[in-house]
Amino acid sequence: MKGLELCKNYYLTYGKPMLENEFPEVKDRIAAGLVGEGSECLGFDDEISRDHDFEPGFCLWLTEEDERKFGFRLSRAYARLPKEFMGAKRQNFSPLGGDRHGVFVIGAFYSKLLGAPHAPDTVSGWLHTPEHCLATASSGEVWDDPLGTFSEIRSVLLRGYPEDIRRKKLAARAAAMAQSGQYNFSRCISRGENGAAQLAVFDFVKNAVHTVYLLNGKYAPYYKWIFKGMRDLPVLSSLEDPLTFLIETGNSPAEASGKAEMIEDIAAMICDEYRRQGLSAATCINFSTHANSITDGIRDVTIRNLHLMDGAN
Repeated sequence: MKGLELCKNYYLTYGKPMLENEFPEVKDRIAAGLVGEGSECLGFDDEISRDHDFEPGFCLWLTEEDERKFGFRLSRAYARLPKEFMGAKRQNFSPLGGDRHGVFVIGAFYSKLLGAPHAPDTVSGWLHTPEHCLATASSGEVWDDPLGTFSEIRSVLLRGYPEDIRRKKLAARAAAMAQSGQYNFSRCISRGENGAAQLAVFDFVKNAVHTVYLLNGKYAPYYKWIFKGMRDLPVLSSLEDPLTFLIETGNSPAEASGKAEMIEDIAAMICDEYRRQGLSAATCINFSTHANSITDGIRDVTIRNLHLMDGAN
């Protein structure tokens, strides 16, 4: 059983009855679910995941005012829940609150993940909040939220990037791929700088993977899950194998030649998708040209005129 399912069953078996029996007067002010850090929130957990931070547990989210009124009492009630469920044991829990599970103030919960108590609401916020933080804050499931405060913030995150922001980030990734993959890789090889060439490939692959997520309207997760998450995306998930090939292959003359060709094949597929989505009017496979065309389509003049690489975070 996956961790998210385990935690939901634990909540339905013990958590929800606890709220109904011990907090009937305020249960309609408490949101419950599992969101945040941990592979189980992304649905990526496996047997290896059980060696740390794996337990039956869930999150209860309160407004700051409600936390002052009954948060400590709720935390103590959570701490008294059964310590084992379906063969999985809970970790030691402090009545003052846990790390990933337990009782949280809504604003503080989002601040820990995003650096602000709400979804980004400025250009800078959207551009500079790391993508994996947005992926983490919009992961998991919310099972109950009668008040709706937690889900109101979450709904903004789940809509993905505003289109002008998405374009800005796609343009920055395109410019980076042009520099690392289409320009510097071959030049480094020509100079015999194999280490630098490999760094160029890594940079190209990183930006290509982030581009795939952006083309799917998704936030890229933390790097160790980025390929796993890519496999289930409907657009360009087929690029996983060639991108993996680039970072697993050496730089002998024959290998380097093959990698240069692979970079151009990947570029052709990504550029086709730019055109299919109406993001770029360019007909070539030069990423620099597409970066400019994508930027031209940004409606907000302030965003369009920002430095091209402002979207590279």
